[in-house]
Amino acid sequence: MMRQDINKLEEKSIFIIREANAKFKNLAALWSMGKDSTTMLALARKAFLGKVPFPVIHIDNGIDFPESYKFRDELAKKWNMKLIVAHSKIREELSGFSCCGANKTDALKEVMDEHGFDGLIVSIRRDEHGIRAKERVFSPRNKEFKWDYKNQPAEIWNNYTSKLEKTDHIRVHPLLDFNEVDIWNYIKKAKVPMNPLYFSKEGHRYRSLGCTHCTVPLKSNAKSIDEIIKELEGTKVEERSGRQQDKEKAYVMEKLRALGYM
Repeated sequence: MMRQDINKLEEKSIFIIREANAKFKNLAALWSMGKDSTTMLALARKAFLGKVPFPVIHIDNGIDFPESYKFRDELAKKWNMKLIVAHSKIREELSGFSCCGANKTDALKEVMDEHGFDGLIVSIRRDEHGIRAKERVFSPRNKEFKWDYKNQPAEIWNNYTSKLEKTDHIRVHPLLDFNEVDIWNYIKKAKVPMNPLYFSKEGHRYRSLGCTHCTVPLKSNAKSIDEIIKELEGTKVEERSGRQQDKEKAYVMEKLRALGYM
C-alpha cells in the first residue's frame, strides 16, 4: 500500500472542511468513532483553532462495542463537541443486515430533517470500496437521500460545486484521497486519540469498525501505530474483510449507496 504526502493530504482536507463550513448555513459531520471519522474531526479541529465548529452525529443502533461508547463519550467531552445521538431501529432491510444499511440511513434522514442540516461531512475514502471510488468531494443528495452516481458535478482544479438546486443536502468527503496507511500515518503525526479496538489484544484486533453484529476481528499482533502501519504495508487482505456488508455483491452496495447509505 503506497504512502502519500501526509502534509499535502492534510492541507487539501483542511481546505475542503473550511470550504464546507463557509458554504453551508447548517453543517454537521457523521462520527462512527472509527479511525477515519475521528481523523476527520482532528482535521476539523486543526482547521478551526482546536474547535469542531459544527455538530457531530452518531447513528446509534444500540449494539456498538462498549469500548466505542466509552471512547465517544470521553472524546466528545475532551474536545467539547456538540454531539447528537440519533437512534436507528433494527429490522430486516435490503443489505440483509438489520443492524446497519438502510436502517441507519432512515435514522439519519430523521435527524437531518429535525435539525435542517444542508451539508453533511462524511469520512469515506475512495480506496475502501469500488462503489465509493465513484464519489465526488461535494456530492448532492435529493429529497429521498438518493445519490445519482451517473450524473455528478465536475470537480476540476479543486473547484467544488455545492449548489443546492434540486437537492436536499450535500455530502462532503474530505478524506477521499487518503488510503488506509495514510490515515494511520496522520494519526501518528497528529497524535489523534483512537478507539482501543484497533490495537491487538490476545492476538486479534479490529481493522475496520462497525457494530457487534456485523464486525469481526482479524488475527494480528499489532499493538502500536507503527506495528499497524508495518502490518498494512505487507498485507494483501482487504481492509473491510471483517465487515459483513462489504462481502455482499457490488450491485447491493451500489444500490445502498444510491439510497443514501453512508
